[in-house]
Amino acid sequence: MPVILMKVSKEVPIPEDVKVNIKSRRIWVEGPRGKLYRDFKHAMVTLKKTKNNTVLVEMRFAKKKRCAVVKTIAGHIQNLFVGVKSGYRYKMKLVYAHFPINATVLNEGKSLQVLNYIGQKAKRKVTVRPGVTINEPAGTKDELWIEGNDIDAVSGSASAIWQSCRVTDKDIRKFLDGIYVYAKGPMGDEKSI
Repeated sequence: MPVILMKVSKEVPIPEDVKVNIKSRRIWVEGPRGKLYRDFKHAMVTLKKTKNNTVLVEMRFAKKKRCAVVKTIAGHIQNLFVGVKSGYRYKMKLVYAHFPINATVLNEGKSLQVLNYIGQKAKRKVTVRPGVTINEPAGTKDELWIEGNDIDAVSGSASAIWQSCRVTDKDIRKFLDGIYVYAKGPMGDEKSI
């Protein structure tokens, strides 16, 4: 017989300079860096703002597997708060053995053009998601910073750049050329991976 849990809840504290608006499982978050919106209509949870300045995520009378979504949604809301307060940054390195990869940032940081990948003449162009910018930090060589408020958009843009420079039809243990993420996290607090 499956176990039915009476109530599973998680409270996420709202930071001081962040405004939150919740209506029918949709959440709008506004902070110093801008606005973010997230829709949780797919999950049968209760979302509400409490008196002690927290967001309550709650599920009642559900199976244990279904209740796992409570902590997941709480984590998404926490990511929204970090995004509007400090933003996210993914640091990427251009790695090559022989042919130097030439990466050019175009359209004010909205797209990236990769040339000379494993000596190929083909031009690879990657456009990042809305709200994300690519920076080439001063004083560094072969490095890119992908920055933005929405963690999904930033990580998705970093993965699109990584996927544009993947080795096909060769031994990946030998051909290690590409553009790889080496650190990620909130701006100013990136952890190496």
